Amino acid sequence: MRIAFLTAPEGVEQIELTEPWQAVADAGGEPVLVSTEHGQVQAFNHLDKADSFPVEEVVGEVPAESFDGLVLPGGVANPDFLRTDERAVAFVRDFFDRGRPVAAICHAPWTLVEADVVRGRVLTSWPSLRTDIGNAGGDWVDEQVRICDHGPNVLITSRKPDDLKAFCGALVAEFGKKAA
Repeated sequence: MRIAFLTAPEGVEQIELTEPWQAVADAGGEPVLVSTEHGQVQAFNHLDKADSFPVEEVVGEVPAESFDGLVLPGGVANPDFLRTDERAVAFVRDFFDRGRPVAAICHAPWTLVEADVVRGRVLTSWPSLRTDIGNAGGDWVDEQVRICDHGPNVLITSRKPDDLKAFCGALVAEFGKKAA
């Protein structure tokens, strides 16, 4: 189970990267840090700089088909940057086109909105994205974790760091089904 973790070079919420990463690794999967640039990803704890992590693959240089699933961590700046990068948006859309599972937490569904993949889907996120998701044709719900299989793939979403335990459990279970 090879899982892409897509982040911008700066602004990813550290715990929303590291906890799902560890969950994938603990389940015997191979988490891979993918970004829009070579080098390091600067994570944040809300608005404060946290640790940095080495980029392993770069969008535009690695195809989505080389992964079994995709995790989109949040942070406000991270998905806002990703949704303005055409290669990142195409990378995300390719997972949906290929029927591969995608997990997104907090503000990460902004990238899904930009990729035009939420229409007809039910998902959750940080509450401030409710209108964006609705305007993009999705149905927003206020739930700890939502698994939506009404589309070409399974979409797992959560609201915030407090939901990480449920989010990690759901994404490992769903990614495991795909890899089996």
